Amino acid sequence: MNLHPPATPTYCQEPTPPRLVLPPGACDTHVHVFGPASRFPLAVSGQAAPADAPKETLYALHRHLGIQRCVIVQSAVHGLDNAVTEDAIAHGEGRYLGVALVPLSVDDAELARLARVGFRGVRFNFMKHLAPAGGIDEIVAFTRRLAPLGMHLQVHFESALIHHLAGPLAQSAVPVVIDHMGRVDASLGPEHADFAALRQLMRNPLFRVKVSGIDRVSPFALGQAAPDYASGIALARVLVREFPERCLWGSDWPHPNHTHVPDDGALVDALTQIAPDARTREQLLVRNPLEFYRFEI
Repeated sequence: MNLHPPATPTYCQEPTPPRLVLPPGACDTHVHVFGPASRFPLAVSGQAAPADAPKETLYALHRHLGIQRCVIVQSAVHGLDNAVTEDAIAHGEGRYLGVALVPLSVDDAELARLARVGFRGVRFNFMKHLAPAGGIDEIVAFTRRLAPLGMHLQVHFESALIHHLAGPLAQSAVPVVIDHMGRVDASLGPEHADFAALRQLMRNPLFRVKVSGIDRVSPFALGQAAPDYASGIALARVLVREFPERCLWGSDWPHPNHTHVPDDGALVDALTQIAPDARTREQLLVRNPLEFYRFEI
């Protein structure tokens, strides 16, 4: 399948057809949409600006992979203007929902509007390359405004920050989703303090975790014949085994700010190792996201 990307894409031009047949209703809970910049201006410029990765390409990829539902996460590429994600939700035939980026000062009317048009949560970043939206105590206090709307909190942080953030996040008034397995360094193994802290956090039923980003947390050396995500897969498998009802999977398409461009078909096939049996995969890909994000179809 040729997705006809621009000259310097952040996604695989011809993703491998996955060998794994996904269960009906399978959901990709973590993607972004970029552009087209001519219609949806970027909030970044220069080398930080990725090539367009529009909704039409995303829809085509999901048809190719056998994915029928999706959660689009607003990216800092488009800043706090959620229009690009809202547009993709609106054209997704009820099968696409979203997570927004908003300032802590956003008014209640706008939060309620976002909830009505298909946004199920709000994301805050604690990453070095992204400007922080606020302090953790302010963000936890903000969750009291999300609770009446049925929206959750999603957080993306450097792995070492889990030790500082765990306590405050446990005071959230709404469920908390941890992005990309807490961005742990998978090469350090499952016994490392950061991953141990994530597992401890997950014992609290308030939390969910995305077993996405196996390609980001696994070591990769330029010049490798093919990426080996074994260490990331191993951590994802631990989380799915220990917390089967509170794990969510996502492809993290497209793939900017990366060491390489992953093959999305290979990311799907990695699910045979992350969730080795069909029943577990059905829970991870269908039941968990259906119940948590409240898809209507």
